[in-house]
Amino acid sequence: MKLSYLFSGQGKQFAEMGQDLYRQEPLYRHTIDEASEILGLQLSDPAVMDAPENTQVAIVAMSTGIYRILEAEIGAPVGAAGLSLGEYSALIAARGIQFEAALPLVRDRSRYMAQAGQHHPGKMAAVLKANPDVVEEACRVGSQAGDIYPANYNTTSQIVIGGSEDGLAAATDYLHEHGIKRVVPLKMSVASHTPFMQEASELLADRIKKVAFHDLKFPVISNTTKQPFKLEEIKQTLTEQLVKPTHFVDCLQLLHKMDSQAMIEIGPGDTLMKFAAKTIPNVTTYHIDSVETLNNVRANVKLVK
Repeated sequence: MKLSYLFSGQGKQFAEMGQDLYRQEPLYRHTIDEASEILGLQLSDPAVMDAPENTQVAIVAMSTGIYRILEAEIGAPVGAAGLSLGEYSALIAARGIQFEAALPLVRDRSRYMAQAGQHHPGKMAAVLKANPDVVEEACRVGSQAGDIYPANYNTTSQIVIGGSEDGLAAATDYLHEHGIKRVVPLKMSVASHTPFMQEASELLADRIKKVAFHDLKFPVISNTTKQPFKLEEIKQTLTEQLVKPTHFVDCLQLLHKMDSQAMIEIGPGDTLMKFAAKTIPNVTTYHIDSVETLNNVRANVKLVK
C-alpha cells in the first residue's frame, strides 16, 4: 500500500498528549528524551509538554517520535505534507533538516510569532461552505474597514480568514449578506499566515540563515508554493509561510496524484484526516496520537518494503 503522511499543526494539542506513547513505545520515548536534551526541557513531564509556550516544540517532538515508529515498522511514504508548523515535522521525517537543528529553530519561530502577535494582535475565523471567490471578495470589501486576508485554504469549502477585528467584522457581514451562514471565530490572538506576521517572518529569515538543510528522501509538499519543497528554496519558503496563506487542499490533491492509497495524520488530533476525507473521494485515512490509534494503524496498514 502506498502511503502519504500528514503532519499536524497547532490547534488540536491536548492535555497529557503522548504520555501513553512515552510509557509503552521505546522508540517514541527515546525521541522525547532526545528532544528534552536538545532543548533543556523535560518533555516527559506532562506539565512541560502541555505548557503553551512549548506547544510548537512539543508537537514537533511528538510527531517525530510517531514517525520514527512508522518508518521502522511500515516504511517511508510516497510523499508528505504538514499544516503550517507540521511542515517542520515533515521536513525532519524526510531528512531535510536534522532533529537537533529543527527543534531550536521551531522554539525560536514560536517566540517570534508570539512577539509579532503582541505588537500586531489579530483575529481569525473559519468560513464554512463558501467558495474561494466569495471569501476573497469578502476580504476585499472588509479591508475597507480594516486589514483582513485569506489565511488558510483547508478544503474547497473551508477557508480561514484573519486580520484586524474591524476587518473581520466587515468581512463577516459581507459573507452573511451573501448567503454564507457559518463564520466561526477561532480562539486565536494572532493572525497567522497574513501580513500581521511580518515581524516574525523577518526574524525567522535572519535566524534560518544559520540552519543547514539537506536533500529530501521523499517529497514534502509546501503549503505556500503548492509544490514539493526545493532544497535551494526551503529557507525562503518557510520564511514566507508565516505571512502567506496556506493551501493545504492543494497539498492533499498533489499527494493524491502521487497515487497515495491511504493518508495517515501524525500528531495531535484528526483535523487533517478530516480535510483529506472531504477533499479526496474514497480516500482511506488514519490518524495517530495515542497508543490506541497507533495500534489501529498497525492492525490495518501493511506495506511491503
